[in-house]
Amino acid sequence: MKIRPNDVLRFLLELFALFSLGLWGYLAWPFPWPGVLFMIGTPLFAAVVWGLFRSLKAVLPLDPVGRAAVEILIMGAATAAWFMLGYPIVGAIFGILAAASGVINGRTEFTRETAEK
Repeated sequence: MKIRPNDVLRFLLELFALFSLGLWGYLAWPFPWPGVLFMIGTPLFAAVVWGLFRSLKAVLPLDPVGRAAVEILIMGAATAAWFMLGYPIVGAIFGILAAASGVINGRTEFTRETAEK
């Protein structure tokens, strides 16, 4: 499988989403408890959900609509985290990049799946 520029962008967006959720958990909750739990638990939960349903080797593969829903929920949560932390410009830029990359990837996946049938 050939690695495309959008694949690299998506990987970086996924890492930034996990970082965003961890930072939100650290800053939005009182420290040390429950701040530490949210700082570790939120990105861990997102990574597990992504691995189960959205990754290339998903344990529980979904149809295109289900994959899009999982991606929208995780990327949307990371976008919302930036808005809740008071950084709307970061949230808007991240949200726009994630949406554009998701649409490109969704069209690519849909074309690939249609060609395989």
